[in-house]
Amino acid sequence: QVRLVESGGGLVQPGGSLRLSCAAFGSISSMYSMAWYRQAPGKQRELVARITNDDSTNYADSVKGRFTISRDGAKNTVYLQMNSLKPEDTAVYYCNALLSAILARPTTYWGQGTQVTVSS
Repeated sequence: QVRLVESGGGLVQPGGSLRLSCAAFGSISSMYSMAWYRQAPGKQRELVARITNDDSTNYADSVKGRFTISRDGAKNTVYLQMNSLKPEDTAVYYCNALLSAILARPTTYWGQGTQVTVSS
């Protein structure tokens, strides 16, 4: 059984910073990519940033230059450094991983979500 555990959300003022972390636990054979999505009230879930196992990254246009995704492959952990936060970044942020558990096919897993609120 694989599970993703997120941490680091909270309340921050506009212009502030937060760092999200997500660790994957379980019998993991191969990790292909990890990503962060977010969902604001009344909106669809959207990709924020993704990093692959060769450290290739891609970002939503709305966060380019402000957010940085990174990973620790040895710990199956992904981070999202969020700087210059804006009220429109307020959302529940979800960790996502494409991986293979031992003796299993590649499967997408989701974390439980962590709330990020940007407000003065």
